[in-house]
Amino acid sequence: MAANTGQTGPDDNWLAKTTEDILEPDLAIIDPHHHLWVRNGYSYLIPEFAADLDSGHNVTATVYAECHSMYRKKGREAERSLGETEFVAGQAAISDSGSFGDTRVCAGMFGNIDMTLGKQIDALLERHIERSGGRFRGLRYSTGWDADERIRNIAPAAGALVSKPVKEAASVLARHGLSLDSWLYHPQLDEVGAFADSFPDLTIILNHVGSPILGGPYRGRREEVFADWRERIIRVGARENVYVKLGALPIRMPDFEGDRSLPPGSEEVAEAWRPWIETCIEAFGPARSMFESNFPVQKRWCSFQVCWNAFKRLAASASESEKHDLFAGTAARAYRIEVT
Repeated sequence: MAANTGQTGPDDNWLAKTTEDILEPDLAIIDPHHHLWVRNGYSYLIPEFAADLDSGHNVTATVYAECHSMYRKKGREAERSLGETEFVAGQAAISDSGSFGDTRVCAGMFGNIDMTLGKQIDALLERHIERSGGRFRGLRYSTGWDADERIRNIAPAAGALVSKPVKEAASVLARHGLSLDSWLYHPQLDEVGAFADSFPDLTIILNHVGSPILGGPYRGRREEVFADWRERIIRVGARENVYVKLGALPIRMPDFEGDRSLPPGSEEVAEAWRPWIETCIEAFGPARSMFESNFPVQKRWCSFQVCWNAFKRLAASASESEKHDLFAGTAARAYRIEVT
């Protein structure tokens, strides 16, 4: 069987062909980035996530990442994302029952509000906070954009972080003590640095190591992309109010010559990710770096068991306090999650 393309959802049968013993099974983990959804006939809700959580790693709590899941069908456009917050509160209640294990799934969450509404997001934030049952920790603003039409743009145009309304919205977030997750592409990383300088009291959490682009016009230019990304990520890491999530990276590139009939093991994953993740830890330090699963997206290419074993391999030389930060402490501080 060929590797899963992920068009309708991950293939558990394919992933099960690679199994491993759990490394450091007692190491406490807070997973700061996962999704829950029903899409294209594929369901990934509490029962499915619980099955992955039961693979052996000690995941004590998780943070839900907005993904336009379960928006309200009707009502004002600006209010429809309240449906996602309500959905997450419901999923968290199922988790809190203990029927699907001890992990506090959705102990925190970050949602979505249109940042171009500027100061008008204030009242909406209050409603999200209330509907979340105390789990709402901030927003994600996705601004990924590249001039080449071969790249799937997240934002409609370049420069989304520099607009006056977005800066007004950021001021409201900071006043509420909420965080801002940022998802963009690596050529835009300096925009995050400038934005962080404008809002020193706002915690900004950079998603997916700054999303280096390795496809489209960047295909076959891995070393060039890495060098450019590295310079930019080091500059961003100098901002003390910016954190980084470590994960959501490609594993097997198009020129991979190994056996694609088997899913990768943690050694393969760790080596594929090592340059990017080690650079981030060096630039931000363990106290502002956190490993993320990005499930179920990452599940297209490796299992939950393998993903976290790979992270543990990457952190093998870290001290105990550094490991605590990378796997739980940083996430707990960034998202104000109680460590149990």
